[in-house]
Amino acid sequence: MVVAILGPTASGKSELGLALAERLSGEIVCCDSMQVYRGMDIGTGKASKGEQARCPHHLLDLVDPGEPFHAAAWAARARTVIDDIHGRGRTPIIVGGTGLYFRALRVGLFDAPAPDPTIRARHQAEAAALGVPALHQRLQGIDPEAAARILPGDLVRTSRALEVYEQTGIPISELRRRAVGQPLPGRLLVVVLDYPLDKLRLLIQSRVERMMAAGFLAEVEALRLAGFGHTRALAGLGYKQLGQHLDGHLTLQEAVAQTKTATSSYARRQRTWFRREPADLRPSVPPDPDTLVQDLSIGR
Repeated sequence: MVVAILGPTASGKSELGLALAERLSGEIVCCDSMQVYRGMDIGTGKASKGEQARCPHHLLDLVDPGEPFHAAAWAARARTVIDDIHGRGRTPIIVGGTGLYFRALRVGLFDAPAPDPTIRARHQAEAAALGVPALHQRLQGIDPEAAARILPGDLVRTSRALEVYEQTGIPISELRRRAVGQPLPGRLLVVVLDYPLDKLRLLIQSRVERMMAAGFLAEVEALRLAGFGHTRALAGLGYKQLGQHLDGHLTLQEAVAQTKTATSSYARRQRTWFRREPADLRPSVPPDPDTLVQDLSIGR
């Protein structure tokens, strides 16, 4: 059996996952694209040393912030970790909010062609002249399945789907079907925390304040002094805004406010992503761990 606790940032996934691990003799498999980086602890909401002492946490601190890392690499490691946890007679509990990482583990990722700047520039010019819906309409004729998943005004995803078709002659939806990976061993139970946006915003505001009180600014300073200031990882939520403050472009108050706004926008996108993913339960309020175990029929 594998349990997955997924959802937007600040929705309480880590706390719930830890509570379930203690009830199910479980170990946490962290599904977070930022928690893989060493030294990025406070701003990514990484489990504290005390929380890690309560039960094992896996797939944290895998690479330095300057090293490349991607969904396929995470999924390969996650499969190995899950097999090891099962081998010890314990329950893997996947916890996180990086939807692409979880999808790579659950169904695999197709081998997409590299982005083509020339094609993308042409799509941008066409969108400027004709409007993004015109490109989306073109995609509808090529790949109705992909078009149904993409909003008519989403230029980035529309362009990517068209780009893949132009490069391969195969609809992106078909490539994804061909890339279905091996099913995870045993039963997969998925819980998606799906709270209203107004509740999420309040949770995010409180979380950012706690991070600042815990020394988030000092963490960003230390990473920049270590030479990671211009890495992709340091463009993450909060790290970017606090970096702009340290460069004199924002006051600390402005950086914190912009972090809250950017995190809320990201949580909204996460919520949209996970609403497209299959799930066994989608609680709209924080679930009680004991009740959740019963609702999932775990152990039967």
